[in-house]
Amino acid sequence: MNRRLEGTVALVTGASSGIGHATALELAREGASVALVGRREDRLTGLAAEISSVGGKALVVPADITTAEAATEAVERTVENLGRLDTLVNNAGLMLLGPAPSADLNDWRRMIDINLMGLMYTAHAAVPHLVKAAAEEPRQVADIVNIGSLAGRNAYAMSAVYSATKFGVGAFSEALRQELARQHVRVSVIEPGSVDTELRTHNPDVIQQHIVAALGDIERLQSQDIADTVGYIVTRPRHVAVAELLVRPTEQA
Repeated sequence: MNRRLEGTVALVTGASSGIGHATALELAREGASVALVGRREDRLTGLAAEISSVGGKALVVPADITTAEAATEAVERTVENLGRLDTLVNNAGLMLLGPAPSADLNDWRRMIDINLMGLMYTAHAAVPHLVKAAAEEPRQVADIVNIGSLAGRNAYAMSAVYSATKFGVGAFSEALRQELARQHVRVSVIEPGSVDTELRTHNPDVIQQHIVAALGDIERLQSQDIADTVGYIVTRPRHVAVAELLVRPTEQA
């Protein structure tokens, strides 16, 4: 094992399941100490134990990052307890699909709050610490990796607001990348296609059936596939920045 992130600290939002869980484990395997941020403390505690069992270090940070105060507190707790911050993975998200004309407006607000505002709040709080880390040892580079979506490139019926939030993630990521590039804080966005996680289970049965019918019997991505992608991005040499990476299942049209 190379442990290319030895001596660094990563913060992963939405770490209680799916892509966040797998990413936290992947970064720990590479040697990073990992702050696990999410709302389900019991799951975070289980993940921390899993990381500790393989010789890693993890900090459990229960938080709902849909407020700027909570996002800032999560970042500050990370730095206070782990000493620095080198990598931020903004993974927390919600996908509530359905026809726009009959949508529950609370669902729209929930997606905007977590998918977009929560991501931006956390990035805003993290940037000063990432700039500091990039100016110092051990790697002299820092990373923000934002988890977008194929729906952030292509808008689809039944996903109007979800797509709007993910298009926003792409725009925010690119603008922030330009602002931070000269300070060696790399900003990347990963746009997964269909991933087999619990994300779709937040929808009513009829919507879940629609998703399954639209995809057919293709072999979907697994959380580890995206965790591997995060690992690839943040372990590039200092002079290499992967700004955007679209990852589809091979069979997805």
